[in-house]
Amino acid sequence: MTSRTDPQARLCVVCGQTALKVFWEADNLPVRCNVLCKTREEALAAPKGDITLAVCFTCGFVTNLAFDPARMSYDQRYENSLHHSRRFQSYATALAKRLVDMYDLHNKDILEIACGQGDFLRLLCDLGSNRGLGFDPSYRPVESDGSHHDGARFVRDCYGEKHGDVPADLVCCRHALEHIPDPVAFLSTVRKSLGDDSDAVVFFEVPDVMYTLRDLGIWDIIYEHCCYFSEVSLARCFARAGFSVHAVSSEYGGQFLTIESRRAEGREDGTTRGDLAGLLKATETFAFRFREKFDLWAGRLSDAKQQGRRLALWGSGSKGVTFLNMMPDVSAVACVVDINPRKQGMFVAGVGKPIVAPEALREVAPDTVIVMNALYLDEIGGTLAELGVDVKLDVA
Repeated sequence: MTSRTDPQARLCVVCGQTALKVFWEADNLPVRCNVLCKTREEALAAPKGDITLAVCFTCGFVTNLAFDPARMSYDQRYENSLHHSRRFQSYATALAKRLVDMYDLHNKDILEIACGQGDFLRLLCDLGSNRGLGFDPSYRPVESDGSHHDGARFVRDCYGEKHGDVPADLVCCRHALEHIPDPVAFLSTVRKSLGDDSDAVVFFEVPDVMYTLRDLGIWDIIYEHCCYFSEVSLARCFARAGFSVHAVSSEYGGQFLTIESRRAEGREDGTTRGDLAGLLKATETFAFRFREKFDLWAGRLSDAKQQGRRLALWGSGSKGVTFLNMMPDVSAVACVVDINPRKQGMFVAGVGKPIVAPEALREVAPDTVIVMNALYLDEIGGTLAELGVDVKLDVA
């Protein structure tokens, strides 16, 4: 593990320059936000780590210098699926349709890296009668209910060089690259596996660091994410790995970045994309703006406790886990709501708050529900109305 003061930790893995500058630090946050904790005691004992965010002044890459890959593991206790949300399902379906139509993905071979439970891969197979192969160590085999095209197969393993002979017309990977300490090396492995004759499309999706820095999506900062990409650093990363970047797009209310690429014929550097100056300026003011938002919410939770008001949090994913673990006192929060059945009955890592189904709010009767992601506000409001729960909603 590299320490916060190790000079080698300041070498940018994307562009190779030594222009990293620390701009924000936090201590004692859960190492794995999305692990399923079956008991409160297990949740309270969840391992924690530190975060030291630094930015590269050459390419805009942001990384956690305190990250230790040896502390990470992704197995069947890992659960970060968003596909139970109608809002997210709509987005994923539209994205899959766009890829199938744009690249004529019909009766083709689709390879998905870090496929989770394969929801997106099955969509791609359904929409184009494609053959799919997904890799993920957290995949849990389930019996088909007959509602999907049966072209998808799954390997409970991490994708790597040993899988280089897998045919692919599309390689996709959504929300995994930010977990990989050396993204250029990993993408180079993907590029090598395609060979020099492949015309495969390579599609990746990652969180957009500009949403965190500029729009103060501060609850997205988690230990699991050792890499934070903007348009400029993501394009540079792919170019250095031997890809020709066709498009980089902001998606999902500015929270995600997508990139579409193919193998490059010659050498590219990807430096013409993105607003590097804007990103660097955002890092300069981030610590101050973070503290303002942090203090605001710490004060609101303190006031709720003093006034005897009961709060509930909606969303036990990364945002909810970070929020609860950063706040100095969360005793006013009675529970955390999640629509993912696998999370219900579990407990939030680090703080031990119970995770419940929406129906539980009828009995909990909170004064306010804190919504962790504004994109789901209408969906949550509709669910509460269906349940007959009249409660104030507040977006964190």
